[in-house]
Amino acid sequence: MDTDKSQPHYFGHRSRMKDKFLVSGFDGFADYEILEFALFFAIKRTDTKPLAKELIQKFGSVKQVLDADIEDLLNVPQLEKHAAVFLVFLREMAKYYSYLDIKSSKSLSSPDAVVDYLITILSGEKIEKFYAVLLDSGNKVIECKEMESGTVNKSVIMPRKVAEAALSNKASAVIIAHNHPGGTLKPSQSDISATAAVKSALKTLDIAVLDHIIVSGNKYFSFKQYNLL
Repeated sequence: MDTDKSQPHYFGHRSRMKDKFLVSGFDGFADYEILEFALFFAIKRTDTKPLAKELIQKFGSVKQVLDADIEDLLNVPQLEKHAAVFLVFLREMAKYYSYLDIKSSKSLSSPDAVVDYLITILSGEKIEKFYAVLLDSGNKVIECKEMESGTVNKSVIMPRKVAEAALSNKASAVIIAHNHPGGTLKPSQSDISATAAVKSALKTLDIAVLDHIIVSGNKYFSFKQYNLL
């Protein structure tokens, strides 16, 4: 009797993909295969390839799937809550790993060293969020704190909040950052005014503003690089 006929067509497929991953990471994987692989760990005894392709078709890319809100993921008929929560977990774990990476560094050799982290946490956000990266006298990251989200008068609110955070954490320097969900990297007049206000407030406390980073998608704008500080 040919027992192969009684086995699912994807029998052994997961093991082969795991072996391939262990040898070369995601080199040679198509986007849908990366998502298919991730779903192995949330969905048992099911071919996850059709679902992976459906998710990418609906949202646009692996990144956009991981950036999706839990409510949007739960609207996909074939995606059960357990798997949807797992995808959100992957995104948050990536953020946390990136945070641990910069926090474990003995010193940031330049403000640019924190950009990857800021892109990780801000690039998928659908509303504007403002962060402060607090550093000690040796440029070691003390903390990364979300200061505000949504539309606010940054020139009024941010100086006070950043100053309070810097003082409570005994920071010697700060990198401020926010995202532009609309897609443009160009700083607005409000961004420029807020930067000047934060810099002025922290100067009286002898705390330096090293940079202001604007994130949009996977790109960023540095106030320092364009001599706007």
